[in-house]
Amino acid sequence: MPEFFEVLPPDDARSLWLAQVTHRAPLESISTLNALGRVLGQTITSPEALPAFKRSTVDGYAVRAADTFGASDSLPAYLRLVGEVPMGQAAIVDVQTGEAVLIHTGGMIPPDADAVVMVEHTQPFSAGEIEILKPVAPGENVLQVGEDVAPGAKILPAGHRLQPHDIGALLALGLAEQIPVVSKPRVGLFSTGDELVEPGTKILNPGQIRDINSGTISALCAQAGGEPEILGIVRDDPDELYRGLSTAFPDADMLVVTAGSSVSVRDMTAETINRLGAPGVLVHGVAARPGKPTILAVIDGKPVIGLPGNPVSALVMFILFGIPAIVHLMGTSVPLQMRTQARLVMNVPSAAGREDYVPVRLFDRDGETWAEPVFGKSNLIFTLVGTDGLLKVPLNVTGLREGAWGEVILYG
Repeated sequence: MPEFFEVLPPDDARSLWLAQVTHRAPLESISTLNALGRVLGQTITSPEALPAFKRSTVDGYAVRAADTFGASDSLPAYLRLVGEVPMGQAAIVDVQTGEAVLIHTGGMIPPDADAVVMVEHTQPFSAGEIEILKPVAPGENVLQVGEDVAPGAKILPAGHRLQPHDIGALLALGLAEQIPVVSKPRVGLFSTGDELVEPGTKILNPGQIRDINSGTISALCAQAGGEPEILGIVRDDPDELYRGLSTAFPDADMLVVTAGSSVSVRDMTAETINRLGAPGVLVHGVAARPGKPTILAVIDGKPVIGLPGNPVSALVMFILFGIPAIVHLMGTSVPLQMRTQARLVMNVPSAAGREDYVPVRLFDRDGETWAEPVFGKSNLIFTLVGTDGLLKVPLNVTGLREGAWGEVILYG
């Protein structure tokens, strides 16, 4: 293996890689009440009109609009009150010329009425009679049949991530069960290294470190909508790694290996991934810091990632590549990572030809969002504790100056 590898800008590497990922997570049907945040697997069409009947949008009186024309405070129109439409029941009372029916917000409009006068624009006159103090036009204060959605209308497209208001819309149409969604992509996670021990190990021997990357990447995966499975620690043995990957591959939608991705005599991840199948490793190295030695591969249409072992590097690279891959597997293009703009409280140096990602704390000053960089080595996980996101220093600049605006990728 060569001592150095050719690196690609992150955007180019991601595009090259995902273009080869043809696998998609399968579909399943679930209850609408459990579907928040899930991605629709099929386009949803309306099975009925909404509303299904003409409804009042206000409390007032259902009338024939023509009976109110010319009404005013000084010259009201007088209408006979002939009944009331109970909530949740059909409107069976007729509204003839010169008549009005008491109605409530959401109530069904009687067949012969074509408008509703707000109660604020009326007043009692005598027993069984009211004054109309303001005219209404036909259709005023009335929701027509199908005004919200017509039967057969496409209401939500395949690939749409369901939001709280979408849940309400589906329930309004009676679509409470068997909503087709994309299954959560199954992501198998391996950590490699002779020095690693389980996170719960209380006493460490000299040279040992706890495996924290599996937990961090698992959390990011779940946050992105995936279903992570921590598959354990693999020693620095290519045959052991191959057995683990080949066993996990059939049931996984994506595989992630942390550590073992730097160009060194201990590197085995790239070679082992290539043993799994074609096309194999597509990218070995991205023009970014931290995380340069990241591996991006595709096996039989499924994405495989080799992440650096340093905790900060692994987190940054999974945000840049792992989360977009999960989104891609679900058949949607909606980005998950929220981004914001913030001004810098100090200079942030960089080097042209690479993207830098710097943890930052965000705070408000005089109505503007400011970012305070937190510098540290990529193997120090507590560099990230207390920060809100990652400041992106673009590829072809030598840094960002104090007071300049920069893009921040938020963690959640």
